[in-house]
Parts: sequence; C-alpha cells; structure tokens
Amino acid sequence: MTEFSHFNEEGRARMVDISGKEDTVRTAVAFTSVEVNKEIYHKITERTMEKGDVLSVAQVAGIMAAKKTPNWIPMCHPLPLKGVDISFDWELDGEKPRLIIEVSARTKGSTGVEMEALTAASAAALTVYDMCKAVDKGMVIGPTYLSEKTGGKNGDYKRTDR
Repeated sequence: MTEFSHFNEEGRARMVDISGKEDTVRTAVAFTSVEVNKEIYHKITERTMEKGDVLSVAQVAGIMAAKKTPNWIPMCHPLPLKGVDISFDWELDGEKPRLIIEVSARTKGSTGVEMEALTAASAAALTVYDMCKAVDKGMVIGPTYLSEKTGGKNGDYKRTDR
C-alpha cells in the first residue's frame, strides 16, 4: 500500500505530526466569486439590502471562518493566524454581475494557511448568498481556488491559469 500522510498503520485517519517542521512565514491567497442578478448588485453597492451591509458582514464572516478552520476541516491543524484580509471587487462585463472575493492569509508556523484562506473565501461567499437569498436564490458561487502560497517545504506556488 502506498504511504499516505493522513492515514496511520491501520489505514485510519490521523492528524499528521508537524512537530519537527520549522516555523516559517507562510502566506496564501484564495479567490471565489458570487454571480448575482442586477437587483442584488444594486442593493449591495447602494447598501440597501434589508439585512444590512452585505460586504461588511461577509468580511467579518470570512475572518471568523479563517480563525475556526480546524473546526470545519477535520485534519487541519490549528495555527496562529497573523493576518487575514478580505477584499471585494465587481466584474461587470458579463450578463450578470459577479462579486470577486479575494482573501489573503498569513502566519508564522509549521504548516501553511491555504485552508484558512479557502475557508474564509467560502464563508464570505456563503454569507453574501445568505443575506441576498430573499431577493434571488439563483446566485452561483465559485469557482473557489488557491491563487498562490508562499513558504513551507514544498515551496511557493502561483496559479497560472487565472
């Protein structure tokens, strides 16, 4: 049997021991998007959505989710986040407006922050959906992807097809 790091000798799930890894600065950037209709776009940008300021709430939700990532992802190590930043931009060149969500996460530790960045992006998008679903349940979330990461034994990564 091929050796997989998340399985023990019995073939059962385990959390990988990272105690021997050196602490280094690690960063990750993740993206996702939410396709909305024009009414939702106007309500978000004009801050007239009945539930409140959608992007402010989504930003806080994303940061909170990054901090709680090990509670969502079973084998994810808790780590000391040093920073999480979430930004929003609109892509208006298609038939439907698309909210682009970018998350940057940073730590100094012995494992990477990719999962925290991806979790934050997902939670922010889900929050946008939740706050806008009364207007239209047809919103589309995604794609969600890691754009880049730095640090760690596997080195840096930068996505080239986005």
